[in-house]
Amino acid sequence: MGRVSELSEHTEQLDGQPVFWRSAPVADGGPLPLYVHGVPANGDVWAPFLERTGGIAVDLPGFGRSGKRGDLDYSIAGYARFLRSFLELVEADDVRLVMEDWGACALGWAQEEPERVRRLVLIDAVPLMAGYRWHRVARAWRMPFVGEMAMGLSIKPVLRRSIPPALLDTVATHFDQGTQRAILRLYRWADPERLAEAGARLGDVRAPALVVWGENDPYIPVRFAHGYAAVLGGEVELDIRPGAGHWPWTTDPGVVDRVAGFLAQE
Repeated sequence: MGRVSELSEHTEQLDGQPVFWRSAPVADGGPLPLYVHGVPANGDVWAPFLERTGGIAVDLPGFGRSGKRGDLDYSIAGYARFLRSFLELVEADDVRLVMEDWGACALGWAQEEPERVRRLVLIDAVPLMAGYRWHRVARAWRMPFVGEMAMGLSIKPVLRRSIPPALLDTVATHFDQGTQRAILRLYRWADPERLAEAGARLGDVRAPALVVWGENDPYIPVRFAHGYAAVLGGEVELDIRPGAGHWPWTTDPGVVDRVAGFLAQE
């Protein structure tokens, strides 16, 4: 997986709404690498990985260029249903699953069909386990009225304070009212006990796993990297990146190499 592939773009209708994804050919003939982004991003953040490994990076409902209807289920269960339908749409059976931040919602699906996950990568992922307390911005989003006001202030100069320069333009371009609504609903669903309940069967996911974490992540402390390593059911490799933050590959390009190498293993 040392090559660079050209990316292509796709939009199809799924369950009555558009879904957008980027893809690149998978040269090694193995299971599809499926990349699932977090908040407030979209599938564009995975471009450096797709170019290396091939696969698919989907824009989740509520984000990027996918549908953002107000009646969608913005919860882990809702996203698990979406991913199951999406994998049928792209005719994928087994996958090599890569997630960052709220991309951890894909673990909801993975716990239901663990036999379809051949390899697993978590990068600074929302903890589906007990003991996590939301960071300051998330606590504001979870509060009625306060969250709406905070979203209204999240214009590009404000986003610049928390989003790495490499990701700022793509995040800001798609940070419309539909995405803001999806974020508020997702965080307001995510009481700490619900997060723990959503990860109750992580031990059933027995695929080889790689947990990559920025040592200086200001949103999700590095102890949750160790937490995931303890609860996942398969063999786990832990890679803590010194000096890196919440999106560690934006300051440490070696993260792309590490993930590509892990996915390429039999």
